[in-house]
Amino acid sequence: MKTTIDIQDELLERAKRRASETGSSLRAVVEDGLRAVLASPPVENRYTLPDLRVGDPNDPDPLEQYSWPELRELIYGDRGTG
Repeated sequence: MKTTIDIQDELLERAKRRASETGSSLRAVVEDGLRAVLASPPVENRYTLPDLRVGDPNDPDPLEQYSWPELRELIYGDRGTG
């Protein structure tokens, strides 16, 4: 199957050199590279935030007693009224 892909110039040059050094085609080098990447398990790149909680998670939430306007007033003072 034919397709068009955009490859970084340096990477393409390296692939062409590899093809020349091994006596294979650029297509074979690209296909081999894709096979190698697809054969390996996916890399987990998700960042997990560190747990920085403080206090006892079983304690009652001290903010539950406030409404949103009251919380906004506590946080922003006069700056939260618009």
